[in-house]
Amino acid sequence: MGPAIAYAEEQMVQDEVIPVSEPAPADVSPLLAALQAREVRVADRETAIDDRLRALANAEEELTRRLVDVEAAEASLMAALALSETANDSDIARLTTVYENMKPADAAGLFEQMAPDFASGFLVRMNPQAAAAILAGLEPQTAYSISVIIAGRNANAPTE
Repeated sequence: MGPAIAYAEEQMVQDEVIPVSEPAPADVSPLLAALQAREVRVADRETAIDDRLRALANAEEELTRRLVDVEAAEASLMAALALSETANDSDIARLTTVYENMKPADAAGLFEQMAPDFASGFLVRMNPQAAAAILAGLEPQTAYSISVIIAGRNANAPTE
């Protein structure tokens, strides 16, 4: 048994003498090839990521420019709508004044031809005396329909 222990110790000493950091060149070449291939893949990925980042930056700049354009168009549209609304209100006010200044019987004849909800819009803008005179000249059913619409206009408005 002693010679076996001596042989084992001798083998351990020999293993310690051979440096592990210097394997045979044939063993290193597959590892070196694998590392080089990995380096190429990593470099390709970095290039692809850089390309994507540049594309995203360009897209972000384009979106920012388009957003500015959309905001400018929105402002222009809002101005046009405000102008249109003002002109529309002005036209309705003018027409309301015309109806107020007509003879009540003549105005009542026109209001008979109008849809009740359309006629009610004019009557609520008129002074109460002119509106009353026109309502008095209407057929009772038409006057009632218009009155119901006027009375219910704000029925669903919030009270708080």
